[in-house]
Amino acid sequence: MPIQSASEPLNDLPDPLILAGRRYRSRLLTGTGKFRDLEQTRLATEAAGAEIVTVAIRRVPLRAERGERGLLDVLPPDRYTILPNTAGCYSAEEAVRTARLARELLDGSPLIKLEVLADPETLLPEPVETLRACEILVQEGFEVMVYTNDDPVMAKRLESLGCVAVMPLAAPIGSGLGIQNRLNILTIVERAKVPIIVDAGVGTASDAAIAMELGCDGVLMNTAIACAGDPVAMARAMRKAVEAGREAFLAGRIPKRRFGSASSPLEGTFF
Repeated sequence: MPIQSASEPLNDLPDPLILAGRRYRSRLLTGTGKFRDLEQTRLATEAAGAEIVTVAIRRVPLRAERGERGLLDVLPPDRYTILPNTAGCYSAEEAVRTARLARELLDGSPLIKLEVLADPETLLPEPVETLRACEILVQEGFEVMVYTNDDPVMAKRLESLGCVAVMPLAAPIGSGLGIQNRLNILTIVERAKVPIIVDAGVGTASDAAIAMELGCDGVLMNTAIACAGDPVAMARAMRKAVEAGREAFLAGRIPKRRFGSASSPLEGTFF
């Protein structure tokens, strides 16, 4: 479950992120891979202010093994929403099998981040297999948050299948290139009736701010934080960027003009 505060009940949040009927303060979702150790994972997650953390079920041990701490020891489910993902799957069958395993490991939680990749070099989504997996998982009662290309047609198709969130990439996973196709992301946002969360390709705070300024409901990132020179400091920067980008979107930016516009009025000058 998401973090709650006695001084600010979730029902009274001024601008919550609503996912699968749950309300969250933070619009920054973070990953749990690539960190130096579990302690750095914990510190960075706290610095990011994240309430939803995604976990590669096939790669990260959730429970303690051989006397060592597991991920759930440092990111307990009573404080965080654990979002299992199907990273490393290259077919619908693999992804569905992994999702079912995740539901068993997390005591029946239906929430899943679906990734079906085309190949290990580009790590781009495989659209046909993604659609197949979505159809199966939605029919089985999963709450599917789906990783996809920045394709407005595909995004709408996935939404129509019943996904609770659509997660278009900004750029290939781990590339740090930032949003490469702003117009497509904008079109996806404008047409969507479910949350749109940019997933993959964010490199620095300005990338996260741009995603939020375009109207995205949130940003999910891992590499940009975990592989930064100072992951905890970068996590703080990303938190501020997401918050600033969201506020800028709600405030409404001025239109772009070809020529300048004086800050002070020209009429009624004294001389």
